[in-house]
Amino acid sequence: MANTAAIKPGSLHEAKGPIAENGKEILVSIKDIDITFGKGDNAVRAVTDASFDIYKGETFSLVGESGSGKTTIGRAVIRVNPLAAGEIDYKGIKISGKIPHSLDREVIRNVQMVFQDPAASLNERATVDYIISEGLYNFHLFENEADRVKKVETIIEEVGLLPEHLTRYPHEFSGGQRQRIGIARAMVMEPELVVADEPISALDVSIRAQVLNLMKKFQREKGLTYLFIAHDLSVVRFISDRIGVIYKGRIVEVASSDELFNFPLHPYTHSLISAIPIPDPQLEKNKVLYTYDPSIHDYSVDKPEFVCIGHDHWVYGNKKEIEEYKAIREKGVPMQPITIAEPGDTTARTVNNANAVDTSKDDEFIDVPAHDTGSIWYSVLSFILPILGIIGALIFRHFNYIRNYKACWKGAIAGLVFLAVILVIFILLLILAVI
Repeated sequence: MANTAAIKPGSLHEAKGPIAENGKEILVSIKDIDITFGKGDNAVRAVTDASFDIYKGETFSLVGESGSGKTTIGRAVIRVNPLAAGEIDYKGIKISGKIPHSLDREVIRNVQMVFQDPAASLNERATVDYIISEGLYNFHLFENEADRVKKVETIIEEVGLLPEHLTRYPHEFSGGQRQRIGIARAMVMEPELVVADEPISALDVSIRAQVLNLMKKFQREKGLTYLFIAHDLSVVRFISDRIGVIYKGRIVEVASSDELFNFPLHPYTHSLISAIPIPDPQLEKNKVLYTYDPSIHDYSVDKPEFVCIGHDHWVYGNKKEIEEYKAIREKGVPMQPITIAEPGDTTARTVNNANAVDTSKDDEFIDVPAHDTGSIWYSVLSFILPILGIIGALIFRHFNYIRNYKACWKGAIAGLVFLAVILVIFILLLILAVI
């Protein structure tokens, strides 16, 4: 480890990190870190014994459900969350805990963050020009005012906005434009590592691809490294070089993108992949959802470890589980984490016992036939002929055509009410005529 006291301005940016066994330069190394919030009996351990490396120039994605500790680790990398144990190294230099002020400034310069909420992360009282220039001011990264203006105008154009936008305030922009401003604020610092904390989750679907393409463009042009925090595996698969899966603060699996999706060995990874939506509604309806049950692990005697099983694939498990994972991987046959059941086939829905969803209490729409459209014509015909509409509704109900049943039933009831109103009016008119 380098001597942190000897760090000079700009030296960390020019330094080289240690080389891993696979020949890649390690930019960030997270070693057995614990992160705890609170003290004493109220202490909550958010991250437990997490370890992984991020190679220079890659996109390392950290995925897991909400509350699993993804953002907590990301904020620890930028020195916002302190560590209870372990350490974080940047290019072989420890940057966690108490470090010299000069090193702290170098870390801030070289490690930037793009936040999840583009509205809350921007100062509403500051112009876009000041928001982007703030880092330049703090680190004196410009020669004169003309140089600062040139840098700001260049970066604002690179993110797809115009120089005239610099005089406006954040509330005058859409969500996607605000996120572009946040990206510009980070990129103007010329960082080496960007922690992207779910940068597209708050954006419209149509804007997400644009922001991702923008980030990949910066990576190609500037050689950036990303720690990409997300929960949408369908996006993560296509932008990541490697993926780490975290469950309740513990890293349970790390592998390359293709490796992880072809061989999701840990049951929790399997459950995450099985939850990826399928664009075809018919296939999505018949998809088997696997749920992860931690009770399937018996760690009472055989304690688990985070082990590499080959192919740069790391999995968390005890000796028995690791041997099973190795056997599956050595077969070299890609797994099928997403299973489609045939309509009416209940056996296919109970595959893998503890990891499968119990369909005995599934919603009534799961096994609805394909032609159960609930067309408005069923309601119209039932309104005109309510008695036949009620009969049709009962028939549809019997054969589980739920939408057609509801359309006929509502139309028939409306028709009966209408006839009843007409009958009442006729009787009243008849009584008035007699009187």
